[in-house]
Amino acid sequence: MYDVKSARAEDFINDEEILDTLNYSAKHKSDAPLIKSILEKAALCKGISHREAAVLLDCDIPQLNDEIKALAKKIKLRFYGNRIVLFAPLYLSNYCINSCTYCPYHVHNKHIGRKKLTQEEIYRETIALQDLGHKRLALEAGEDPVNNPIEYILESINTIYSVKHKNGAIRRVNVNIAATTHEEYKMLKDAGIGTYILFQETYNRAAYKTLHPAGPKSDYDWHTQAMDRAMEAGIDDVGIGVLFGLNLYRYDFTGLLMHAEHLEAAKGVGPHTISVPRIRAADGIDPASFPDAIDDETFAKIVAVIRIAVPYTGMIVSTRESQNTREKILELGVSQISGGSRTSVGGYCESERPGDTTQFDVSDTRSLDEVVAWLMELGYVPSFCTACYRAGRTGDRFMQLVKSGQIANCCHPNALMTLKEYLEDYACDKTKVLGEKLIECELNKIPDEKIRERAKTYIREEAFGKRDFRF
Repeated sequence: MYDVKSARAEDFINDEEILDTLNYSAKHKSDAPLIKSILEKAALCKGISHREAAVLLDCDIPQLNDEIKALAKKIKLRFYGNRIVLFAPLYLSNYCINSCTYCPYHVHNKHIGRKKLTQEEIYRETIALQDLGHKRLALEAGEDPVNNPIEYILESINTIYSVKHKNGAIRRVNVNIAATTHEEYKMLKDAGIGTYILFQETYNRAAYKTLHPAGPKSDYDWHTQAMDRAMEAGIDDVGIGVLFGLNLYRYDFTGLLMHAEHLEAAKGVGPHTISVPRIRAADGIDPASFPDAIDDETFAKIVAVIRIAVPYTGMIVSTRESQNTREKILELGVSQISGGSRTSVGGYCESERPGDTTQFDVSDTRSLDEVVAWLMELGYVPSFCTACYRAGRTGDRFMQLVKSGQIANCCHPNALMTLKEYLEDYACDKTKVLGEKLIECELNKIPDEKIRERAKTYIREEAFGKRDFRF
């Protein structure tokens, strides 16, 4: 039976409930009165259920689809303003003992080169990332208890945090590693990680087994219940997601929202982030062999409805997506993007992108500075902020601020101050000119007068070399 608060995956990701939801949404996709009532409820900005969201996703009435997108834009602006947080992935190792059919790191791939960074190499990669201007990383590593034990991950986190180069520092390390134990999640918490991220890939149990024929990851329940263990171990912020294209998107969309509902109901706080990657080409991986790939229009609607359904969550899109696609979905809900990414092990120290250890092909290959300038030209504020994490505003404390709208008094000035840091230390002349004009304009949008004046003072001091101001 479906039970949103249950600790068992088969209860909170209940197949019968998902199938019943999909049947319901298919029957009501042209039900204008119902869809309008859902949109009226959604306009209160308190979220909607997975079943209501499924109806919006299936809606086939053009005018109402336009209203869905318009509402998504409104909600995005209310909760996250025009700020876009930037980060980069850092691949530590591609050794893996799983046999995931969609990932080139799978154990049976004898073609791909295997590599694991030493701590000295991680130190150099961190400097390279700092020289680009990054302040926030997402650590990536394959699942291999011999080559990538938790001790290696912890040592790597410590190395990254220890690197202070010129004015650079990595202030937040998010971690995307395999499902693990309560004890090891506590170790990650004690190491000072930001968000623990784990993608479900697909919520369909049968499809999951086919896609993960062997290895620890093949255990659906162990994987799906990972976030519960992580939060029980004290990790406040968790990030979920699916890899769209592996399975029927409507099923995985519904499962994703049910997972968010479960965390909110059972743990008191929903996911800090939701990621929306799509299957991409990689070594030995042909997206054409996965018949459930989704087109750009469907992808954009998924983003819009997730934003409506889970208004408080941060939404992430990576360089898997092209510049054009990222531009379209930024306004519909996305609040975090990667920039200048290298998806190979040790790639940041190379002058050209190496392909021998790449997890997936990057579609947006622009430099971080090009991405920053592009965002500003679109009217967004590129943000390198990590203040909430460092001030202890995580988990339910962060969500209370987001849901109440009070986060704007922190996030907007922090975004502008971190942008000023970037302009002073890393930007090219063109980007700096764009940024100075943007900061001057955006400072006046800070609602609290005292915070606005303090922010102006801090930004003036940053021009003379001072760093790391935050609210």
